Amino acid sequence: MSEKTLYLECYSGISGDMTVAALLDLGASEQVLRETLASLGVEGYELHIGRVSKCGVEACDFDVVLTDANPGIETEHTHGHSHTHNHEHTPGHSHIHNHEHTPGHSHTHSHVHRTYRDIRMLLEQANLKPGVLDRALRIFEIVARAEGRVHGKPMDEVHFHEVGAVDSIVDIVGTAICLEDLGIERVYVSNIYEGTGHVWCQHGKLPVPVPAVAEIVAEHGLPLVLTGQQGEMVTPTGAAIAAALAKKEAPRSFFIKKIGVGAGKKDFERANILRAMLIEVPEQEEIWELETNVDDCSGEALGYAMECLLEAGARDVYFTPIYMKKCRPAYKICVLCQEADIRTMEEILFQETTTIGIRRRRMERTVLDRREETRETSLGLVQVKTCERDGKIYRYPEYESVRKLARESGLSYGAAYGRVKEEI
Repeated sequence: MSEKTLYLECYSGISGDMTVAALLDLGASEQVLRETLASLGVEGYELHIGRVSKCGVEACDFDVVLTDANPGIETEHTHGHSHTHNHEHTPGHSHIHNHEHTPGHSHTHSHVHRTYRDIRMLLEQANLKPGVLDRALRIFEIVARAEGRVHGKPMDEVHFHEVGAVDSIVDIVGTAICLEDLGIERVYVSNIYEGTGHVWCQHGKLPVPVPAVAEIVAEHGLPLVLTGQQGEMVTPTGAAIAAALAKKEAPRSFFIKKIGVGAGKKDFERANILRAMLIEVPEQEEIWELETNVDDCSGEALGYAMECLLEAGARDVYFTPIYMKKCRPAYKICVLCQEADIRTMEEILFQETTTIGIRRRRMERTVLDRREETRETSLGLVQVKTCERDGKIYRYPEYESVRKLARESGLSYGAAYGRVKEEI
């Protein structure tokens, strides 16, 4: 793949601060992170970035330390007051707003509650790059929806203890900033490992995974693995980052180009780290075929389903006329996709067609190396798909490009295609 691809290995859970730390260790600019966060206008915190050892593994440590004076960002929807919440990571000490900092210390400060609406306004008014804004809002939206279901309120009206906190704003926006700085275009995530037992929160003991994490995992189909480790390994912010950014299943094989290691704030038997890897995925040599028969679906519905499937990443979609029982005219729908996209494709087929069952099988394939090129012809520039195998080169003009040249030259499409094909 030519695009920059990230793989998050969540074998010791995932949280916001672990993600930012891993991306910084991978090479994201600390200066860009600090400058962009400063542009938000959120005050009352300091960033501490350093190195720590987890089970003998050196890792980057990213810590948002709240200062005594934390006025927050006042809007018409917020109100300032002081309160202390029990830290959900380590029972027996108090902390503010479910912070993901080093166990064994506590602090209380004046803070404001923020709703999802407040946070959205804050980010939209800031001078953030479009990619940063889109990713950050998507992560916040996922947590907002989950918290809304947990508390039985519309997402815009929920006052968040975690998402509204300064450190969580920094973690989520910081993740988006680092991804943009690294030029990441595609993200894969491993199975997400979670602990067991209960953790303390403002309202008492909650089971692990905590309700917001459970909601996010359920809604987005994240692959969760429960371990015997006592305690919380996945925070709502971490689960939302995985849900918002990642393909749900990693490729079967890839080349690792670079590794970043982010430290968590706990000491487990297994290293409390998140590894972020820049990877290169070789062209897949297998493809999955999904297949279903329908005899009661209109042509319009089938056409719309095809659009949705292709937009969601299907490699190809096609319909074959068939006859079913009682000689009823019908269509066989075939979808070609990667294994990681099977669930998404099936959801679209169930939602947009009348099928009640889908067959699937893995198929091997031979794929030519290919690249996009622009070549000069007597009719003008043409976009060309160039394929190569064993030293042999094949070039195919792109339809839209030939169509444009045909219209401009007055030639028929066939004549324009023939001339272009001969000259490239």
